[in-house]
Amino acid sequence: MRVDTAEQGSYLLVVEAQGKKDPDKPASWTYSLSYLHAKYRLPPVVVVVCQDRATATWAARHLEIGPRQWPSLTLRPLVLEPDNVPIVTSPDKVAHDLPMAVLSAVLHHRDPQIEAIPKAMAPVLRDLQEHDEDTADIYIELTRQGLEKTLAADLWRHLVAIDTSFFTSSLAEELRDEGRAEGRAEGKAQGVAESLLLVLAGRDIEVSEEARERISTCDDHDVLTTWLTRAMTAASTAEVFADVTE
Repeated sequence: MRVDTAEQGSYLLVVEAQGKKDPDKPASWTYSLSYLHAKYRLPPVVVVVCQDRATATWAARHLEIGPRQWPSLTLRPLVLEPDNVPIVTSPDKVAHDLPMAVLSAVLHHRDPQIEAIPKAMAPVLRDLQEHDEDTADIYIELTRQGLEKTLAADLWRHLVAIDTSFFTSSLAEELRDEGRAEGRAEGKAQGVAESLLLVLAGRDIEVSEEARERISTCDDHDVLTTWLTRAMTAASTAEVFADVTE
């Protein structure tokens, strides 16, 4: 990815998501940097995105290539991880720096405040799509891909599902197709209920038959969405259900 700036000139970004330690990756990053510099004659930077701190600490290590007394090349990745990327929960801040908001959602998907990040992003992306549909679609899909296989993925999916009339990305179209097949209102409620049960199972929270029945038979989309949001951080189904009128 080429980045052009007024003050710092142009440079190249090599962005990689790293989910675990991989002893072969530093050599691969070094090769990529050398190749890009030789081909494009622009300064390259390797950016490594890590969702856990242990992997981030490993990725941030400097790698010196050459004899100990005279290294010829030093690899210094720019590592983005939960400790150096802020939690973005304000729509104003999202609008100011949308790429940072996407990174914030991806890197803080385990944080108790995670539900606030996608909620702040959704209205900004909806407004963006009205005048720059292609860019908005890119960020919607990047967020979905970044949250894939995390507990926050279902929350993002259903935030988009709430207003499919605005969103035109492939995710929104997928949700519209599901709504047509199952009946829009019933399909949405059923989808949220299924997502809620998946989140509870993924967090190893015990779900009694009574609780499962309560979730499966609830047809109130707003109530189910509230339960889904709570399930991200709750310690039990009692906390999920607390003080909600059905």
